[in-house]
Amino acid sequence: MQDGYAGDLRPAEAWELLKENPKAVLVDVRTLPEWNFVGLPRLDSLSKETICVSWQSFPDMGMNAAFVEEVAARGVGKDQPVLLICRSGARSRSAAMALTAAGFGPCYNVAEGFEGDRDGDLHRGSVGGWKVAGLPWAQG
Repeated sequence: MQDGYAGDLRPAEAWELLKENPKAVLVDVRTLPEWNFVGLPRLDSLSKETICVSWQSFPDMGMNAAFVEEVAARGVGKDQPVLLICRSGARSRSAAMALTAAGFGPCYNVAEGFEGDRDGDLHRGSVGGWKVAGLPWAQG
């Protein structure tokens, strides 16, 4: 265990775990505007769906005190591998630690997130991340 959770996975590693383990789930912890306007990971070819539960509330970005309960309410069991993704891997890392502390897991952070790091022009979506890895996604 690394820093209170099972560790970081690059997007391609996350996809492989989701593909190989039928119990593994992906929880996208971004906000509603991000899901609607930036896009969502698509797991249709794995006969799974991305579970969306915000770690922080938009627009004030305050912590979602009900995060753990909302994840459980979406049907995630404590004995399932849980992969957490956000924009760049920061919020999802915190969420992985919180779920692990609540007895879920193993919980993994999808390092690089959905959009990856900023490039030289301070834009996301071209350096690392789920989208750049060529993994399935759709824009709302």
